[in-house]
Amino acid sequence: MSGPLTGVRVLALAGMGPVPFAGMLLADMGAHVVRVARPAHRPGRELSQTDGMREEHDLANRSVDTVAVDLKDPDGVESVLRLAEAADVFVEGYRPGVVERLGLGPETVLDRNPAVVYARLTGYGQSGPLARTAGHDINYVAQSGALHAMARRGEAPRPPVNLLGDYAGGGTMAAYGIVCAVLEARTSGRGQVLDAAMTDGVALLTAKLQGLRAAGLYDDEPGTNHLDSGAPFYDTYRCADGRYLAVGALEPDFYREFTSRLGVDVTDWPDQDDRGAWPKLRELIATAIESRPRSEWAEIYAGTDACVTPVLSFDEAAEDPHNRARGTFQRVGDVLHPSPAPRFSRTPGRRPAAPSAEPVNLRDLMRHWTPSRG
Repeated sequence: MSGPLTGVRVLALAGMGPVPFAGMLLADMGAHVVRVARPAHRPGRELSQTDGMREEHDLANRSVDTVAVDLKDPDGVESVLRLAEAADVFVEGYRPGVVERLGLGPETVLDRNPAVVYARLTGYGQSGPLARTAGHDINYVAQSGALHAMARRGEAPRPPVNLLGDYAGGGTMAAYGIVCAVLEARTSGRGQVLDAAMTDGVALLTAKLQGLRAAGLYDDEPGTNHLDSGAPFYDTYRCADGRYLAVGALEPDFYREFTSRLGVDVTDWPDQDDRGAWPKLRELIATAIESRPRSEWAEIYAGTDACVTPVLSFDEAAEDPHNRARGTFQRVGDVLHPSPAPRFSRTPGRRPAAPSAEPVNLRDLMRHWTPSRG
């Protein structure tokens, strides 16, 4: 055991996407996270909640223990409640009303353990017209207003995989809220219910953009602003070998550094701040970058303040000298694991390990997890 959350006990009902990711973040930092999953051999049910994926590939369950419990059996529900009596945190990700029908709602759990943090992680939250509506990452990002901004000018919005809703606005925000509530509970001795909605989380991530909009510095038409591919000096460009270069030369000094190393005469190029000339400037930059392969550009801009970076694949990122020096990725068997983050000088997070394919013994866990409160 290692990490700043060592000693914190987290009981999580198995779910998809953001719930296991929140558990992984807590486990990486030393919390003892126990996932309650369906029994492996019930007809039509598998222990893993990710279809078609072997346990060792389900990275969100690294450093997490799993117990197999049938929540349709009253004895199974009672076992979970007994574990909850000794937990600091209880996490569920079902639509509102589902855990109440199982007998594991917040009133029941808090009655058994008044100091527990009961975290509810959903797409639309516990209240509002959409609370009981099904959805996925793309729906929550769209509902928040953020997806509208993720488009090039005149093109359809493009969802950023499912990183923004499920993991940034969902699992990460939930983990942050859980730690906040645990700190408060350590002072007050009282638990509370945490309503973590992915739509709320993604909306929060747009705070800076909302300020820029209010100041008249951000246009609601996507693909026309400095950070949404509108500016030609903040975009990606295709190189001679078909790979891509990321250019983020926003500030004048960085922009001058960038253009001075392109190997072309930029004397007659449009001014950086001439928005009307941005289409022409984009063509000039694209033509220059297309003249060399990505590897040459990487050498040209290495160690400079031009804010230019090769767009790396996952495997390339793992082998990149900077990432290797920091240990940003670690291989566990044949699986590439992102390392725990952020980093602590005195209480480092756990070293990634392959998720276990075997559940722990429920009786042994219940003997180990005994309430420490009076």
